[in-house]
Amino acid sequence: MTEDQARQQITSLTGKINHYNYKYYNENISEISDFEFDKMLEELIKLEDEFPALRLPDSPTLRVGGTINKSFQTVAHKHPMLSLGNTYSRADLEEFDQRVAKGLGTNDYEYFCELKFDGVALSMTYRNGLLVQGVTRGDGTQGDEITANVKTIRTLPLRVDLPELPDEFEVRGEAFIPKKVFLELNKSREEAGEETYANARNTASGTLKMQDSAMVARRKLDCYIYSYLSRTSPGTHEKGIHMLEKAGFNVSPTHKKCKGIEEVLQYIDYWETRRFDLPAETDGIVIKVNNTDQQQELGFTAKSPRWAIAYKYQAESALTQLKSITFQLGRTGAVTPVAELEPVFLAGTTVKRASLHNANEIKRLDLRPGDYVYIEKGGEIIPKVTAVELSKRPANSQPLDYIRQCPECGTLLERKENEVIHYCPNKKGCPSQIKGRIAHFIHRKAMDIDSLGEQTIRLLYENGLLKDPSDLYALRYEDIIQLEGFKDLSSNNLLQGIENSKSRPFKNVLFALGIRYVGQTVAEKLTAHFQSVDSLAAATFDELIAVPEIGERIAQSIKDYFTDPENEREIDKLREFGLCFVEDQKKLTGGNDTLKGKTFVISGVFNNYSRDELKEVIKQYGGKVVSSISSRLDYLIAGDKMGPAKKEKAISLEVEIITEDEFDNLLK
Repeated sequence: MTEDQARQQITSLTGKINHYNYKYYNENISEISDFEFDKMLEELIKLEDEFPALRLPDSPTLRVGGTINKSFQTVAHKHPMLSLGNTYSRADLEEFDQRVAKGLGTNDYEYFCELKFDGVALSMTYRNGLLVQGVTRGDGTQGDEITANVKTIRTLPLRVDLPELPDEFEVRGEAFIPKKVFLELNKSREEAGEETYANARNTASGTLKMQDSAMVARRKLDCYIYSYLSRTSPGTHEKGIHMLEKAGFNVSPTHKKCKGIEEVLQYIDYWETRRFDLPAETDGIVIKVNNTDQQQELGFTAKSPRWAIAYKYQAESALTQLKSITFQLGRTGAVTPVAELEPVFLAGTTVKRASLHNANEIKRLDLRPGDYVYIEKGGEIIPKVTAVELSKRPANSQPLDYIRQCPECGTLLERKENEVIHYCPNKKGCPSQIKGRIAHFIHRKAMDIDSLGEQTIRLLYENGLLKDPSDLYALRYEDIIQLEGFKDLSSNNLLQGIENSKSRPFKNVLFALGIRYVGQTVAEKLTAHFQSVDSLAAATFDELIAVPEIGERIAQSIKDYFTDPENEREIDKLREFGLCFVEDQKKLTGGNDTLKGKTFVISGVFNNYSRDELKEVIKQYGGKVVSSISSRLDYLIAGDKMGPAKKEKAISLEVEIITEDEFDNLLK
């Protein structure tokens, strides 16, 4: 391909992909399948790698990150990012309104109200339509330049094309981790044996300061834009917001223009409970004088504008009884105390339990079973105990003695230096840890043995058939058929599911091992860097921390894991059973035009290929994989557990259905 051809193709792909991105992330419209989108992105990445000078400044490949920053440059804000005065009092809002009227000498003004999202304030500069700089708020006068990280936010335009916008302008917004993403992130950390994050706001802040923008991209940050700044003012804040909406910026549709303070108070009442249904956390309302000339007339104090104020909602709290404190044991041996509560309705849901985190938190609150306690939702997501109502404490109440022994196996608990968590050290003999490790091993993002569940793990463990993950691969038909609830079909399905898991790539196997602090993303980084388990095991501490985002705690955990002889023996067993401990062990080479012009749909689970490998084979032999069945489809490759709907549709359209072996014969 010539350079001119490459330039045309890169320009075309960049425009198309940015269009599809905008439709998907801003309008929730999928105009093409994920597979087609991924193929276009792959083609663009390949072209940009071959012709790096032709990469456009608004290339969608910037969304996936990859830039490594060892430090962030401090830059000054052109316009100071002042903090707002805030209040929890409606009377204060009325006083604010009186000050505005007095300062303007008239009652002829309007307010513009917006929900106050609990995230990280950012400033983005656009020049000639392109996003050229992203900066944190910092101290208000200067902040950290984090442009590479900001560009990973998919709802933030990399290029805007609107005639009304000047050559250079600035937008400000609130970056946040959506509630759903935050819960998923904490779930994955819990599975990796890591401490969960306390709130989404601090997590978003830490994410934006990560050195590797690829890691930032994985956190799926979002951003609501709330302000437009340029040399010329649009006249009102409302006009600026509408212009940003028209240009394709992600503006929360919850804003409203209000004619007076009474309408402002009605707006506050309207969102007091409805805000819990929004995708982002909120903690209040921002009220601004709408007219920008009037804003200038009112001016600023040393710290904040006189034309704006933030009203903070009181954190919703409920009083209920603490019935008992129970203790949960994770697969890493970490003990977590849990408050068992008299059910109480709070912020849209019924709360029955709340994490107490550790012994220090119980001691700080002086919690005792039978106490009446106040419950809040931390960041409106996670319930937490905030205080004890001492006036309701029974006279015979006694301080709680934190448990000293494992609630599962009775082993004395340990507490490592500089850590607040108690651990059960009996990792090879504690039933809860053994079953927890195996449940993690079979997880969908690990070995993906979907025919095996926690109930079956319990049965296998109680029958002496399962103490380590490697024992799964030694199971026989006669071991399983005698278990309660198992018959011929379910026994064979389980064995087949275990056999299929051997095709999982090294990154999944490493995650499945359950090394403390090595979650899915860390496992991917380690496998990409070291390529094999032997290289990883032999890595020095300094070599480990040289990998982006691998800190001292993770590095030490990896060193501890691989110096344990029992772990070495377990890896050797798994290796003998055929699990993959080398990156790209099954990478396919060769290929020809045997499948040229043929289209395929893949459905089900296969013995000799993962689904991704099967797609790669089809591509290398000239074929194409599509996501849906139509009369134009050539083949449906049917694996185990294929959906019946796809099969029925293929039959009705007379599409040829082939097995994995028949597909191999096509290649020959």
